[in-house]
Amino acid sequence: MRTSQFFFSTLKEAPADAEVISQKMMLRAGYIKRAAAGIYTWMPLGLRVLRKVESIVRDEMNHAGALELLMPAVQPAELWQESGRWEQYGPELLRFKDRHQREFVIGPTHEEVITDVVRRDVKSYRQLPIHLYQIQTKFRDEIRPRFGVMRGREFLMKDGYSFHTSFDDLVREYGKMYATYTKIFNRLGLKFRAVAADTGSIGGTGSHEFHVLADSGEDDIAFCPESDYAANVELAEALAPSSTRLAASKGMEKVATPGQTACVDVAGFLGEPLSRVVKSIAVFSEKEDGSQAFALLLLRGDHELNEIKAGKIAAISPFRFATEAEVEDHLGCKPGYIGPVAVKPEKVLVFADRSVAVMSDFICGANEAGFHLSGVNFGRDLPEPQIADLRNVVAGDLSPDGKGQLELCRGIEVGHIFQLRQKYAAALNCNYLDENGKSQTMEMGCYGIGVSRIVGAAIEQGNDEKGIFLPPAIAPFTVCIVPMGYHKSAAVRVAADELYGQLKTAGIDAVLDDRNERPGVMFADMELIGIPHRIVIGERGLKEGLFEYKGRLDAEATMIAKAEILSAINEKLCAG
Repeated sequence: MRTSQFFFSTLKEAPADAEVISQKMMLRAGYIKRAAAGIYTWMPLGLRVLRKVESIVRDEMNHAGALELLMPAVQPAELWQESGRWEQYGPELLRFKDRHQREFVIGPTHEEVITDVVRRDVKSYRQLPIHLYQIQTKFRDEIRPRFGVMRGREFLMKDGYSFHTSFDDLVREYGKMYATYTKIFNRLGLKFRAVAADTGSIGGTGSHEFHVLADSGEDDIAFCPESDYAANVELAEALAPSSTRLAASKGMEKVATPGQTACVDVAGFLGEPLSRVVKSIAVFSEKEDGSQAFALLLLRGDHELNEIKAGKIAAISPFRFATEAEVEDHLGCKPGYIGPVAVKPEKVLVFADRSVAVMSDFICGANEAGFHLSGVNFGRDLPEPQIADLRNVVAGDLSPDGKGQLELCRGIEVGHIFQLRQKYAAALNCNYLDENGKSQTMEMGCYGIGVSRIVGAAIEQGNDEKGIFLPPAIAPFTVCIVPMGYHKSAAVRVAADELYGQLKTAGIDAVLDDRNERPGVMFADMELIGIPHRIVIGERGLKEGLFEYKGRLDAEATMIAKAEILSAINEKLCAG
C-alpha cells in the first residue's frame, strides 16, 4: 500500500473528551472516528488491525473444529421472553418495535438465538456435540459509554456456543476452548493471563476470563507467582487466617468519637491500627416471595467488601445497600456509628468475614452518634456471628492452592468462557433423544472474545510518548518504507519502489510513504500508527549501498546493506 493511495489522517492532539490512552491514540492515529457516544467508524487503518485480529480468531476457531455461522443482530423479543431475560437484562438491552408493533431487540449477546437454531434441527444424540460460532456486531446500551472501543455501545465480538449430551463432554470442549484461547492470545502477541472468574449475568457453573495485562486495566487479578493459580479478585478466595482468636484481654468500653464516621478516621483518632477496627456494612434484601432481610456485613477496617461473594449468601441474596431510613429503623442510629453489639437478632442478621471472626478486643460502632465501642469480643459482648468469605483478597494473602502468597496486577478482560450447563437449554426446551429414545436436555458451553476490544487493549499495553506499538501479527502494516526526497530524487524513488515490490512479492505487509512531506512528519506518523519495522532510504545511504533500519522500540537505527535488507527483515519477522 502507498500512503498516497490510502485514506490516511493523523492528529497532533487527541480530542479533549478522550479518556484513556487507547482512545486517544486510536483517534490521533486515525484508526477510528466518533459517530456518536460509544459508537465509532473504523477507518481503513484501524480496520486493518481489526481484521487481522478477527482473522487469527477465526483461524484458531476453525482449527478447533468449530463451525462459523452468522446470526441476526436484530432478535425477536419472544426468544428473550421465553428465556426470562426480557425482564432480567435491564436497560442495556435496546428494545424497539417495528412498523407492525412487534417487539425486537438489538442483540447484546446471542444465547437465545443459537439455542433456538439448535433446538429446531438437532433431535438426536447422534448429531451432538456441535460447536457453532460467529463474529458479529453487538450492541449494549451502556448508560455511560467510556474509554473508546474498550466500553462502547457497539462492538465486534466472537461468540461461540457448544451443545453436548453430557456434562463430561462439555468439560472436554471447555478445556479445548481454554487451550484454543491461549493459542489465540499467544498468536496475537499479547501479554495475557487466564483467570478463574464469576459467571455473572450469563449464568452457568465454571468460568474463566482472559485478561490482557495493562496498568490501566479495570479488573484486579490475583495470582500466585509460585503456581498456576490466577483469579479475578471478585472470585479469588480469601482464606481464613491460620491464627486462632486470642482470649479477651480488655473490657468493652464506650468511647467518644465525635465527627469520626470513617474507619480510617476512627483508627487515627483512637491511635489504633486500622486493622483493629471492624466496619459494619448495612444491606437490605427483598426476595421474590416478598420476604425481607436486613443484615450487617462485618469487615476489618483495612479490607474491602466483595459484593459478588456477599451476593452468594442465600439469606441476603439478592441484596442492595440499605438506605439511611432503613438503617435508622433497624439500628436506631444514622450510618457512621453503626455496629453489631446489642442488635436484635430477629431484626438484624450478622455476617462476619473470616478475618473478623478471629479478632478480639476490636473497635466497632456503638449504634449511637458520636460513639464507638472498644475492647469488643465475640461470645462475651455479642453472639458468635455467621462466618463467610466477604472481602477482596490483598497482596500477601495466602494463595488458595496453598503454594505461596498472592500478588495483584491489573488486566483488561478480552475473553470469557463459561460452562452454561442447562440454563438456556432448559428454558427454551432444547432437547435431544438419547440412545433409549428418551428426551434429555442439552448441556451448553459459551465462549466469547471481544474482537474490537482486543485492539484497544493491545494499545493500552503497547504505547509510549511517540504513539502506538503493536505486535507484528496485528499491526496495520508490518514494515514501512520512508524515502527521503521521493519526489526529488530519482535514485531514491527507484530504490523505494524496488524494495516495496520485493516486500510485496515476499508476502510482507508493507506501506510505502510516498507523500511529499518532511521527514520528521513521516517519521512521527509511522511511529504514531504503530508500524513495527521502518526502513529509511536516502541519497547518502544509497551512495554507500546502505538502507537505514529501525525497529519501533529500538533506541538507535542501524545501517544494513541494500542487498541484505530483505533477508534481514525476514529474520526479524521470524524472531517475532
